This record gives sequence, C-alpha cells and structure tokens, in this order.
Amino acid sequence: MAEEEKVKQIYHERQRLQFCLLHSLNNLFQEKDTFTRASLDVSAKRLVLDDPNKGTWTPFSVVFQPHHNSLTGNYDVNVLIAALEEKGKRVIWHDRRSGVCAIDLEGAEDKLMGIVLNVPVKRFGGLWRSRHWVTLRRIQGVWYNLDSDFPSPYPFKDTEELKEFLDSVIQVGSEVLLVVNDK
Repeated sequence: MAEEEKVKQIYHERQRLQFCLLHSLNNLFQEKDTFTRASLDVSAKRLVLDDPNKGTWTPFSVVFQPHHNSLTGNYDVNVLIAALEEKGKRVIWHDRRSGVCAIDLEGAEDKLMGIVLNVPVKRFGGLWRSRHWVTLRRIQGVWYNLDSDFPSPYPFKDTEELKEFLDSVIQVGSEVLLVVNDK
C-alpha cells in the first residue's frame, strides 16, 4: 500500500477552538467521539468535586473553571490523565533530563499506546502565548504526528527522525507524556 493511501486511512481530527486535547485524545484512540466535549467536561467537573481544596465560586467560575474553559475548551493535564485512566490507560510524565533515548519507541505496540505532547505556542506575533496538545502514535509500525493543526497526519521517516523531533520539542519547553496500556 502506498504511503499516501496509508495516511488517508488514519483517523485525524482537525483543530476547532481550543479543543486540542479533545482532538488529541480522539487521534490517539483513532476513533471519532471516543471522547466528546461532554465527557471531558464531566471529567473536569469530577476533578473539582474531588478536590479537597476547591476554591470559592465567583461569577467568572462559570467560564473559567479550574481545569478548563467552558466556552472554548482548553483542558489541562489533569483532565487528560483522568480521561485516559477511565479508558484503562496510564500516563507517565517523561523526565526531560533522561532524554529521548530513555523512551522505548521501538518496543511492543501494545505497551506504549502513544505520546501526548503539550507544546508552547505563540500566535499573533507572540502576543498570544498558550499551549497546544499534540498526539504521536505508531500505527502499523510507522510513527505519525497527528497534530490537529496539521492538514493531515505526518508520517516520520524512521525512529531517528522521531527522536530528533522529540529532542527539539523538549528543548523549547514541551512536556512529554507517555500513554501506556495498563495491563
């Protein structure tokens, strides 16, 4: 099968508002609506209810909630971890000091489901700074960058290119989260 045809068969959600975590998770699971805005909102609300140190309510709390913005999305890492745990996955925060070589990128596909990155972004000439969720996933032996800002999945040529990419995102302050199957 030609590489272009393989890319067409890969599920890839595109960016809408600040729902990059939603798109990133669905891209990770390779299925539409594995996660929905409603399911992530429930995870975020459950985190607030379970927090013994929850803050006081203000009129801004309707929109700017502790773990997400209720209008635009923009979910935080706690929602990511809670949502993945509900699906039987475990998240391991990669220690950047260990370097990329500490990640087993060529191991069994049933162990490491994928990698979720939280990368710093600057928009509007650097006036708007935020972070963006990106999924990397190995599918049929090929690693893909499933960034929802990309028009289509980007296949890495080989593991060496993937390592170089990971090194570069770590150098600019990205967080690397390994998603493993909890067996």
